Amino acid sequence: MPHSGSYRIHGLAELKPRRILLCQLRQIGDVVLLTPSIHMLKKRYPEAALDVFTEKKCAPVLANNPAVAHVWALDRKLSLLDTLRFYRHVGTGGGQGRYDMIIDFQQLPRIRWTLALSDAKVKFSYPPPWYNLPFYTHWAPGSGPYAAKCKAGILTNGLGIAWNNDPPRIYLSEAERQRAAELLELWGVGQGDTLVTLDATHRRVSRCWPAGHYAGLMRLVSQARPDVRFLLLYGPGELEVVRQVAQEAGLGARSIVPQEMLSLREMAAVQERARLHLGNCSSPRHFAVAVGTPTLTVRGSTSNAWTYPGPGQEDICLGLPCQPCREGGCPNALRCLTELTPEMVLPRALKLLEGREKPVLAGDDGDCGC
Repeated sequence: MPHSGSYRIHGLAELKPRRILLCQLRQIGDVVLLTPSIHMLKKRYPEAALDVFTEKKCAPVLANNPAVAHVWALDRKLSLLDTLRFYRHVGTGGGQGRYDMIIDFQQLPRIRWTLALSDAKVKFSYPPPWYNLPFYTHWAPGSGPYAAKCKAGILTNGLGIAWNNDPPRIYLSEAERQRAAELLELWGVGQGDTLVTLDATHRRVSRCWPAGHYAGLMRLVSQARPDVRFLLLYGPGELEVVRQVAQEAGLGARSIVPQEMLSLREMAAVQERARLHLGNCSSPRHFAVAVGTPTLTVRGSTSNAWTYPGPGQEDICLGLPCQPCREGGCPNALRCLTELTPEMVLPRALKLLEGREKPVLAGDDGDCGC
């Protein structure tokens, strides 16, 4: 249980940090959702250097971000001794002087090791349970319901930084955009085609709309919009699943399954060229939001707290009394997913496709307000 004292923020308002470390190890989508907090801090402390401690697999999310000075990428394959040395190196500032503030958005054991080995003045997080109290000097509660706002809530409640509904953001280089153009040309996507990215996979069955439903939705969309081309995204070990979806959809060249898995940056660059992203509640939806592409997410066990509250970002669910749930075994045979038919989802997808232009996010000219 969280500590009974929801606030411990004495002295934070007067703090003028020169170096700040933000800790968010995983998952990939959660690191995307950290970016509004990064930009809020940079606006509040424009002269401060902001570093991020994350896992190696998540580091590409932060590439080219003008608000981030350095990314500490944890390699989980290191030996125990080398890992402890790494924690110490990160926690003490990597030879660039100690951090004035470390902000922990997760309270994971690996972050606690870093805090324990750090000499930072301020170690700030959300209210910790009693057994984590020694690791933190200050804390404040988050706020929601949107997940990125919940993270940023400790900045609002502890540091007085207002939440302005900033979207998550991934900053693409011109070289990455050119790479996306080359891939689309390779796949035969022309000027008259409307690109839709589709994420039909998830490691949790309670969050994964059936493959047959995705195939059915693809057919229905294609009947109404012959200009649509589907790009099926996949992660490690998921290629056969998306091949099954494409085969069942029976759209031939209008469904694209890349022979090789796209990197995170390639996926983001291609999604930026898409008119819509369809899929489950997983990291590709956050990538799409972060490059300004509309999304339609099928919800099973999850709540709408993961949906960015902005134009063009929507989710759909059956609305059963048991939704959302704790995913501890479904007594209803996953009705929330199986009974949500492609015909129910189709009108929402077509409406999002009807928009003449993609929503433009503040800062699309590369200015993050830093």
